[in-house]
Amino acid sequence: MAESGLIIVDKPGEWTSHDVVARMRRIAGTRRVGHAGTLDPMATGVLVIGVEKATRLLGHLALTEKVYEATIRLGVTTNTDDAEGEVTATAPAAGVTPAEIHKGVGTLTGEIMQVPPQVSAIKVNGQRAYKAARAGEQVELVARPVTVRAFDVLDIRAGGDVVDVDAVVTCSSGTYIRSLARDLGAALGVGGHLTRLRRTRVGPYDLSLARSLDQLAEECVILPIAEAVAAAFPRRDVTAEQARLVAHGGRLPAAGLGGGPIGVFGPDGMLLALVEEQGGAARPLAVFV
Repeated sequence: MAESGLIIVDKPGEWTSHDVVARMRRIAGTRRVGHAGTLDPMATGVLVIGVEKATRLLGHLALTEKVYEATIRLGVTTNTDDAEGEVTATAPAAGVTPAEIHKGVGTLTGEIMQVPPQVSAIKVNGQRAYKAARAGEQVELVARPVTVRAFDVLDIRAGGDVVDVDAVVTCSSGTYIRSLARDLGAALGVGGHLTRLRRTRVGPYDLSLARSLDQLAEECVILPIAEAVAAAFPRRDVTAEQARLVAHGGRLPAAGLGGGPIGVFGPDGMLLALVEEQGGAARPLAVFV
């Protein structure tokens, strides 16, 4: 059996997240492989892969903070809000000033309501939005609350009728960078779309830990599940008696470590479970022993 743990992949462009999972199944030698947080085919960068028991961490890791490097092109609108789509409108953006761009970015920072892209995996009436969009249907997507902790402009480059904006975005789970590009362009009256996206961090896992698929094919570096949990979530060490209780799915008294997932470790340092604290008790989310 393959070792349980996380593999941090530097996803190449033009690959779907599913493509990467299929390749990692062959590399890791197991079918039990999944990923945390989908990346569009155009995007590159950090894709967290779970192997064996660590697949049970992925839903919790997908909810952590993420960081992206992005390039937004002002002056061109597409039907997918990125460079993969068809151009639907153009408007000269050469007259847009840096001050206006910074002001527009400011309105998209903090806790905002964001409408997902038409071509997205959001379900509307039981159907994925992208399937409806590809069938030529216009779906009504509801704005959702997301948090953009930082939206830092690194460079502004004008060329002809378009302006390219390089930025770094730190955001909550569920934030679409494509939507930020669309909404910035709309606010400036010239339209906009995403031309480059690279994810540099998911929770505590950044590009310094990431390996290309070719590198992983030569040496499959797996972050052991206990180390992965200790890096991503608060840690709680318990007694032997408490460990026995947790191993059988029992609840512990809350330790005041917060509402999010908490890693519980036995006296020997072995990972026992992920728990969450509610109403004075720590209840298991996933038991690993």
